Amino acid sequence: MQNKILIISAISWLVAGVLKVIVEIRVNHSFDLKRIIGAGGMPSSHTATVVALMVTTSYIQGMNSAEFAISFIFAIVVIHDAVGVRYETGEQAKVINKILENPIFATSDEEFERRLKEYVGHTPFQVVVGAMVGLIVSIIGIMVIK
Repeated sequence: MQNKILIISAISWLVAGVLKVIVEIRVNHSFDLKRIIGAGGMPSSHTATVVALMVTTSYIQGMNSAEFAISFIFAIVVIHDAVGVRYETGEQAKVINKILENPIFATSDEEFERRLKEYVGHTPFQVVVGAMVGLIVSIIGIMVIK
């Protein structure tokens, strides 16, 4: 693999995923490897990835390049989605799951037996931490690839 932008972005995603597992252990006292690839949680791996993509692209291609412009807009869209739409979806899932715990909804219908995923979005703090992870990983990656 020669694509430094892709490698550094992937490493950033992996680092954020591993940090999610560590946070899960510390906060909820449970070991869940699915947190590495799962949406939501602390820190935002989506944000870490797109920030690393943007920073590394700006270093390699320059801030005046079309590639940087694309990565910048892509980062804005992904981060907005993580904090906005996906966060609200998770909040709605919590409410719906609570409603479905009510005995009047008890049924053998499998539609009511499964719980909706509540970890799909991020708080602003989780996004900021994800951005810091992406920035740190990309700076280290840039220093290594010189």
